Amino acid sequence: MEDLEKNRQDLLDHGFNVINNIYSKEEINNIIDAINKVDTSKDTFRKTKDLFAIRQFLKEIPETISLIFTDNFRSLLQKMIGNNFFVVKSIYFDKPETSNWYVSYHQDLTISVDKKIEIENFGPWTTKHNQYAVQPTIDILENITAIRIHLDDTDENNGALKVIPKSHVKGIYRPEKINWDIETETTCSVKQGGVMLMKPLLLHSSKRTVNNKKRRVIHIEFSNVVLPTSLKWAERLNFN
Repeated sequence: MEDLEKNRQDLLDHGFNVINNIYSKEEINNIIDAINKVDTSKDTFRKTKDLFAIRQFLKEIPETISLIFTDNFRSLLQKMIGNNFFVVKSIYFDKPETSNWYVSYHQDLTISVDKKIEIENFGPWTTKHNQYAVQPTIDILENITAIRIHLDDTDENNGALKVIPKSHVKGIYRPEKINWDIETETTCSVKQGGVMLMKPLLLHSSKRTVNNKKRRVIHIEFSNVVLPTSLKWAERLNFN
């Protein structure tokens, strides 16, 4: 594994980092096999010609937990984000070989929770398939770290994320106000078995696929925040 202390500082300073060689080819194939065996007819599954997604991924396919949380991955988590964090969201994205799915620049501004209740400075709310999401206070968003596990080699030709370094420290940064006179853009290419770590407030986008190659990613978010009043994370999973 690479110099994790430097990678950790890069994550804090720039809002993202790429670390390859976290999983072996065999470990990736075992994860893919578990996904391929699942029933895709549930409400938490979204399937179109441009995208196949599984919300609450670790809940829907619990047999992947032991496959994902290997000793190597746990060591990465401990050194990059600490010991007292837990899973708060998990999504699987499969961008097919001929996908025209394009995502413009945005920040990830919502969290998944168990119910809708009135809390000061929380909102707006959305509901999809009985799943509740809300924009929380910014300190909660700043606390989250996302790790994207790549099941395929990914570059700018099959949907690697493009990011604006250091945009995660600028609060709510509306895409229409991006100042390209001072901002730069970086493409985060990741090898199969590698991971990309990022802060949700980092401005990021994804282009269409042009090389006829898949892009399959498991996106897992971690936090150590206890939500206010009786609100709870919808997908909390302790992995220690």
